[in-house]
This record gives sequence, C-alpha cells and structure tokens, in this order.
Amino acid sequence: MPTMKGPAIFLAQFAGDEAPFNSLDSICAWAASLGYEGVQVPSWDARLFDLAKAAESDAYCDEVKGIAGRHGIAITELSTHLQGQLVAVHPAYDEAFDGFAAPHVRGNPEARTEWAIEQMRLAARASRRLGLGAHVTFSGALAWPYVYPWPQRPAGLIETAFAELGRRWRPILDAFDEVGVDVCYEIHPGEDIHDGATFERFVDAVGGHARACINYDPSHFLLQGLDYLAFIDLYHERIKAFHVKDAELNPDGRIGVYGGYESWVSRAGRFRSLGDGQVDFAGIFSKLAQYDYGSWAVLEWECALKHPEDGAREGAAFIRDHIIRRTEKAFDDFAGGGTDEAANRRMLGLEPAGSRQAAE
Repeated sequence: MPTMKGPAIFLAQFAGDEAPFNSLDSICAWAASLGYEGVQVPSWDARLFDLAKAAESDAYCDEVKGIAGRHGIAITELSTHLQGQLVAVHPAYDEAFDGFAAPHVRGNPEARTEWAIEQMRLAARASRRLGLGAHVTFSGALAWPYVYPWPQRPAGLIETAFAELGRRWRPILDAFDEVGVDVCYEIHPGEDIHDGATFERFVDAVGGHARACINYDPSHFLLQGLDYLAFIDLYHERIKAFHVKDAELNPDGRIGVYGGYESWVSRAGRFRSLGDGQVDFAGIFSKLAQYDYGSWAVLEWECALKHPEDGAREGAAFIRDHIIRRTEKAFDDFAGGGTDEAANRRMLGLEPAGSRQAAE
C-alpha cells in the first residue's frame, strides 16, 4: 500500500533567463524553498539540462542528481513533450511546430521526425542513467485536423492514422522497455491520444505494449466534459505519472467548449491555479490512493489569471495537504473476534453448532 510522493513541480513553465530560473541549481533551491520535494525536468531546455550528455554519461547524471539532492530535491521524470509532439505532425502544423525542433531540421518534416525519434531514444537512455522509472511526453498527431470534421471523415482515415502512429512509436516503446522505463503520454487535446477511446486505439496500435502508459492530467478531461474520476477506474493500471492541474468550464450563451477563438482569459474553458478551478482533487487523490498509485504528484502550473510564482507557492501546500498517507490497518480492527476456519464454518452453518464443544 504505497503512499503517493510529492509535492513536485514541472519546471517547464518557470525556466527563464533570470535567476533563480536560469540554472538547475538555482531553480531547485527555489523549488525547495517553497516546500517541493521533486522536480520534473524539461529535457529540451539547455539552461537546465543536457539530454545528449545525460544519455551517454553516468558522471553527468550523477552531477544532475547531486545538484538537486543538495537542496533535498529528487528528479521525478524527464519530459519530452516538445520532442514527442514532433514524432507525428500533420502537414497543416508543419510551420507552427518547426520551432520545437533543432534548427538544422526545420523546414524538413522527414528529418524533423527522425530527429524527434532520436530525441526519444536519448531520453530513454538518460532516464535509465538517472534511475527513473517513468517518462512524460506527448504522442503527436496525424488525425487531429479531423477530430470534428466537415465534411465527414472517409472510412478508414482514423484507422490509418493510428496504424502509422503505432508504427512510429512501437520502436520507441521498445527502447524504453529495454531500460525499464514507462512512457507516460499526457492525454491532451491537439494529440491523437486525447481521451480514453483514443488511448485504447493507440494501445491496440502498439500491440498492447506494457510501456504505453498515462500521465494523468484531469484539467484536460474537465474541459472536454469527460468523467475524470471514472477514467481512473478504467485506466488506473496504466497511470504511472500525475500532473496536478486545475481548470474550469463556464459556458454561456456565447462561448462553449471550443472557445470561439478567444484568448485564454475570455474562454469558457480555462486552466487555473490549484484550488481556483472546478477539479475535484479530493476525489482524484482518493481514487489514486485506492488503486495504490505510489509515484509522484507533480504540479503543472498553467493559469489565465494568477502569477506563476504565487501559483507555485500555493501549489506545494495544496498537493501536500491532498496526499493521503495509506493506512496499514482497517478502522474496525478493534472489533475483530479472533476467529478461525472452524469458527467460520460454524457461523455459516456448515458445521453443527455442537461441534465446537466436541472439539474442545
């Protein structure tokens, strides 16, 4: 009966060019000062981490762990959200996503895809050297332009898209399997894996691969109108990472789920700092404890209103207060009768009542 670890914080939204956000040492010191015990590291941000070096050097990985450890901080997972996105890109998004890639492959979709796949392989080796058991990423998307289509989708379009998505990801999943690390996909609009049904399609497309897992983030489910508590019941065996992020959906007569192309502040669906939105975190933490989730609870701060440093400060206490320390006994143990198998059989009428006296 493990107890969830945390609080931890995803560093992607905080990394910057000014101290304390411009180096791993200073950002870990900052996180520790707020009460965090772990950091999830964006593998693409050279100010904090060198992915290629980590993939090849135990000494560098020991240095990274040592820097974090000096502040009482653990590395929870590496993130390849940007690189994972580039494993599969529909041509409509080529120019928009080019900025995620290394300069030498921009403008060349085929080279960009190969670069992204190699980045994922580097992340597998780096995760092993860091002693990590899970990795967080995006799946990318080939079918997303057709999620709510007009005219209707032709027969077989989605099947073809997922077959190709599986073809690209299967060797990557095998590479992670070789080093004993789960690949946790963030179920997210804009990705081909954006709800439970699409996750099932993907798992089928990769042959039920055991390393195809989930980075659970309820904010994206609330904004879709999906039952995020029932999702845990359905997929808890595949949930190996957890982004703690809040959101709210306040539709009116003008704007609903799709948002009318408005800014984040003006949308009906908005991400919010922890406790400011509508997500039932008491229910989520209870469900995850029920199913023995023992990995990290990681704040992903995104909010249309609140300053990130305020959201980070409040988020550490919020997560800590929601983590449920698992009980080692039943609450009614005090009333136990100390019975045995023979007594059980008598209580069920399977043995005559007089057999107790005869046995004595």
